[in-house]
Amino acid sequence: MYFQIACAARAGKTGHCGEWPAGTGLAIASPLLCRIKSNRKQPAFRGILKQIVAIYPGSFDPVTNGHLDLVHRGSKIFHRLIVAIARNLDKGESLFSLDERKQMLQAMTADLENVAIDTFEGLLMAYCVEKEANVVLRGIRAISDYEFELQMALMNRKMEPRVETVFMMPAEKYSYLSSRIVREIAQLGGPLGGLVPDLVERRLREKTTTRQPMAHKLK
Repeated sequence: MYFQIACAARAGKTGHCGEWPAGTGLAIASPLLCRIKSNRKQPAFRGILKQIVAIYPGSFDPVTNGHLDLVHRGSKIFHRLIVAIARNLDKGESLFSLDERKQMLQAMTADLENVAIDTFEGLLMAYCVEKEANVVLRGIRAISDYEFELQMALMNRKMEPRVETVFMMPAEKYSYLSSRIVREIAQLGGPLGGLVPDLVERRLREKTTTRQPMAHKLK
């Protein structure tokens, strides 16, 4: 860059040239440097970006490593992420109470400053309006998930057009994982390694003490 400035100065393009430093063959072209600096384009002001509050709803009974994968990735995208545990009457009796699920999720997301854990009952869109949320975050594992989630997303948009639904694919190693499968494995005494966090595994074992773990038989 200094060679180009010196050449411009020697050609008389700067209107002024400083002294030649001894033995360097270069000119100090201060006016040209100033003009280059002043001609730099400043980035256009884009305004303040809107704060995006996202809600990740689910039953989380129990929370799996797949759930936590989406929570961690979602926390990097949205300004604030609310993990909302739903009281879902359609799924029958739950394995863990709402308070138990909330406590476990709080313990496992304590290091994420922009993630909050909450519970809700009733319409998801009503809860979004209450929390001033802009986005609903949902995970999709397979085509069968997409068909159901698409129907729900369209209905939610019909009820509340201001709230968008964002779908995220799980990590490949969690693409087959669901709370229902985890519950069944735990109730039958099967191995849970890699499926749920250690805290959840311990709590599952406490809930299903009638059967002994069978991990030694499944190698």
